[in-house]
Amino acid sequence: MATEIKLQKLGENLEGGKVLDVKVEAGATVVQGQPLVEVEAEKAAVEVLAPEAGKVTQVLVQKDDQVTVGQTLCVLDGANGAVPAQPQEKAEPTTEKPQTASPPQPQPQAVSQPQSRLPAASQRPVQPRATTGTDKPVPAGPATRRLARELGIDLQLVTGTAPAGRVTPEDVKAYVRQLATGLTPVSAAAGPVAAPPLPDFERWGGIEKKPLEQVRRKTAEHLSRAWNLIPHVTQHDLADITDLEAFRKSQEGNGPKLTVTGFALKAAAIALREFPQFNSSIDLAKGQLIFKHYVHIGIAVDTDRGLLVPVIRDVDQKTVYGLASELTEIAQRARDKQISVDDMRGGCFTISNLGGLGGVSFTPIVNWPEVAILGLSRARLQPVIQDGQVTPRLMLTLSLSYDHRVIDGADGARFCRRIADLLENPLKMLLHA
Repeated sequence: MATEIKLQKLGENLEGGKVLDVKVEAGATVVQGQPLVEVEAEKAAVEVLAPEAGKVTQVLVQKDDQVTVGQTLCVLDGANGAVPAQPQEKAEPTTEKPQTASPPQPQPQAVSQPQSRLPAASQRPVQPRATTGTDKPVPAGPATRRLARELGIDLQLVTGTAPAGRVTPEDVKAYVRQLATGLTPVSAAAGPVAAPPLPDFERWGGIEKKPLEQVRRKTAEHLSRAWNLIPHVTQHDLADITDLEAFRKSQEGNGPKLTVTGFALKAAAIALREFPQFNSSIDLAKGQLIFKHYVHIGIAVDTDRGLLVPVIRDVDQKTVYGLASELTEIAQRARDKQISVDDMRGGCFTISNLGGLGGVSFTPIVNWPEVAILGLSRARLQPVIQDGQVTPRLMLTLSLSYDHRVIDGADGARFCRRIADLLENPLKMLLHA
């Protein structure tokens, strides 16, 4: 019997991805668990495996295709298959018609509350769609679109808080609450301005056009959103890591390799516990800060596909040696395309270490919805006065960017200084879990 191999759910609020590689051809015989197709969703590569042994009778996708969850990728003729193969062209319309033709489902609280509470605000003029600077389709599900229609809300004016900027029903309700209170919605006031058309570069010489890879496109979307939503401030400081470097070298060959990044992870975890506002997210629509009782830290990893940020969880509960081992493992998985979407979610804070590449300092962009990020540059020997004597010391530049709506400059300086103090006294960190 023939079995359709469909794209399964890749992660929360992910509707599809890009085909990175098709690993089989029609007529190929495969064994159970053999990779058939590799799909990239957000920044993670996911392999679709054969559920049983059999023969591939159809391959319905090719490299660089955009595919959606539930779409048939190929058809496998195996002993245990029970689903007849259907041409993909006939499957698509049947999934769309019920969504447009089905009657609206009752929305308790969503419709009655804003309408009864908002007669005056709903009558005032709403900013035109041009305010958003773009007319491209808004990513949103059927329930969200139905709610927006019932409330008379233009989805182009609503900021999506789900991954990839997807608008949820809660985002629509938050927008309505802002209208009701007389506030200008953040999405209308701070939305990205449309870029003007590019000039014709061929007028001045030869050019080459290449499509953006999936990772680069997702990075651009995420950073654009973060830069537009977050008022950034960057605080710089110096940490004397002479003693840390001496200790690190003395431990070579004794267990996992210790790195400056590993110590920075531990230092950041300690500081996040002492300064909880750095371990929060801001929800302006609801007028509240969300404080996290866990410490998960993302690590920026440079790969041949672009920048990935896998998350190390419960950093505050791990030793420097344990973090060193996990850091090596997760960075290698990122470079080997073994990172899942969930591996890059749930971070509270991010560390980006450019020390291996050089540079004196830089301004890292906060990884929304976090409120702070720490950048590390290359450590350099510098003359330092100690006890009246000029002494060469290994100095590391720390660059802390933070959301100024949540964190004041004084707290930014204290947090950065606390991390520097911990790095200057590495034995203190070894006493923590």
